[in-house]
Amino acid sequence: MPHPTLPPAHHILTFAQTLRGGGVERAMLRMAAGWLEAGRRVTLMLGSRDGPLAAELPDGLRIIELGDTRYRGLLRLAEHARREAPDLIFCPGNHYSGVAAATRLQLGRAGPAIVGKVSNALVRPELGTVAAWGYRRWLRLHPRFLGHVVAMTPAMAAEAVAEMGLSAGRVSVIANPPARRVPGAAPVASPPGRYIAGVGRLEPQKRWDRVIAALPLLADQDISLLILGEGSLRGALEAQVTALGLQGRVFLPGHAGDPLPSLESATVAVLASDYEGVPGVLREALSVGTPVVSTESSVAVREIVHAPDLGTVIPRDDPAALVAAFDHWLMPGRGRPAPQIAGGDPIREYLALFDQVAAQCIR
Repeated sequence: MPHPTLPPAHHILTFAQTLRGGGVERAMLRMAAGWLEAGRRVTLMLGSRDGPLAAELPDGLRIIELGDTRYRGLLRLAEHARREAPDLIFCPGNHYSGVAAATRLQLGRAGPAIVGKVSNALVRPELGTVAAWGYRRWLRLHPRFLGHVVAMTPAMAAEAVAEMGLSAGRVSVIANPPARRVPGAAPVASPPGRYIAGVGRLEPQKRWDRVIAALPLLADQDISLLILGEGSLRGALEAQVTALGLQGRVFLPGHAGDPLPSLESATVAVLASDYEGVPGVLREALSVGTPVVSTESSVAVREIVHAPDLGTVIPRDDPAALVAAFDHWLMPGRGRPAPQIAGGDPIREYLALFDQVAAQCIR
C-alpha cells in the first residue's frame, strides 16, 4: 500500500521492447521524463537499452534490462511487477497490449491497475475478413485487463469505446507531450533544394513505397524526398529507388535524433500509412509551420489537419490523389501555415489520471 504522504500512483512501471526508434517509445520516454520531474518514481523494463533512443533516457529513470529483445521476453513483466511493487503499470501502446493481458492474468486482480494508451487505429480496413474478425474479438477482451484507456484525441476515444466495448468513464483523452528540440542531437544533412520529408520506421505499415512511386510523377522534377527512420524494408525501398532511377532524389539517412529541424526545412511533410493511431509526425510538422499530406489512416488525422491551410488528407490507396496533393503544396509561392502550438499539460493530466485509477484500485 502506498505511503500515506505519497500520491496513490507514486511508483509507475512501464515497459518497451527496444530503443531502436519508434513513436510509441519516444513518446513514452518524454512522458517518463515529465513524471520524474514531477517527483514520481518511474521504472522502465526494457528488452534492451541499445538503440538511438538511448540518448533520450531521462536522468533518474530506473531501468530493468532483460537482455532479450523478443516480444515474449516482456512476458516477465509480472515477475518484475511483484518485485518492484509499483502503484500502477502503464502500457505505452497497442503493440504491447498482449504483454498487459499476460501480466494481468499472472498477477490476478490483486495486482496494480494497468492503464493502456491507444497508439494505433482500432478500425483496420486493410485487414482481410478473417484477420479483421480476430482483431475485433481481441479488442473486445481489453476491458478485462486494462483498468483505464488513454486516447490522444476525442475521435480516438470514441473509437475505443465502440471497438473495445468500454464505458466512456474508462476512457480519457490526453495528448502526447509535444516534441521538443533535442540538444546535442546529430544533425541530418538536408537534400539540395526543396524536398518532401517523411518520418517513420521503414516498415510495411508506413507505405513509403507509395511516396517513392509518386516522385517521378510530380510536376516539379527537382523535388527530393527525405525519409528519416530505419527498419526491415530498407533493402526493398532502396531497390525501388534504383529501379525508378531516383538515386539522386531519395535520401534514407536512417534514424534522426531530432527530426524537427528536417521537418521545419521541408516544403511539405508526408504520412502515407495504411493505419495509424494519432500520428505524432503530423503534429510535429505543423508545430514548425510545415504543411502536411496524409492518408486517412486514422480517425484522428482530420482532427489534426482540421483546416485546408494546414494540409491535405487523401484516401489510403489513391496514387493520383497523392501526386495532386504534392503538386498543390509544392507549387512555388504556396503559403505555409502558422505554427500550431498544442495546449494543455499532458504530464499533469496523466498523473491526475494515474492517481485516480491507483486510488480506486486500493480501496
